[in-house]
Amino acid sequence: MAEHTRSSITIEAAPADVMDVIADFGRYPEWTGEVKEAEVLATGANGRAEQVRLVLDAGAIKDDHTLAYEWTGSDEVRWSLVKSQMLRTLDGSYALRPVDGGTRTEVTYQLTVDVKIPMLGMIKRKAEKVIIDRALAGLKKRVESVPAGPAEPSSGPAASA
Repeated sequence: MAEHTRSSITIEAAPADVMDVIADFGRYPEWTGEVKEAEVLATGANGRAEQVRLVLDAGAIKDDHTLAYEWTGSDEVRWSLVKSQMLRTLDGSYALRPVDGGTRTEVTYQLTVDVKIPMLGMIKRKAEKVIIDRALAGLKKRVESVPAGPAEPSSGPAASA
């Protein structure tokens, strides 16, 4: 079984507000450093993205890939790799847990990455940790700077992630 990296952060917002930002793929280039383009390719009956194409530029890793998303209720989303130029595996999830009566949210991000080029496991896990920490910090900053309320419908890009 592939090893994964996991990290958590607490955000000063209700879980629904956090999930609205996570689900708004079209705005990912505004708050994630690595996502340069995002395009929703398929939407499910619930109105949420089922497949998203993402163009990443994370320094040494530049990639154009497609992820499949699975939404579990209003507090979890999982994704897996459909196709990629550089990646063999990209599986991840955001799990949200209300804190302080739902006024704050603990967000746990889990990620498993496997690249097509050889890479030491220690270096790969370090890269996963950097991706997760940047994503959580960007998510926190974005959520806490956006007024609470329903998000506009998305026509764009995840954690990568």
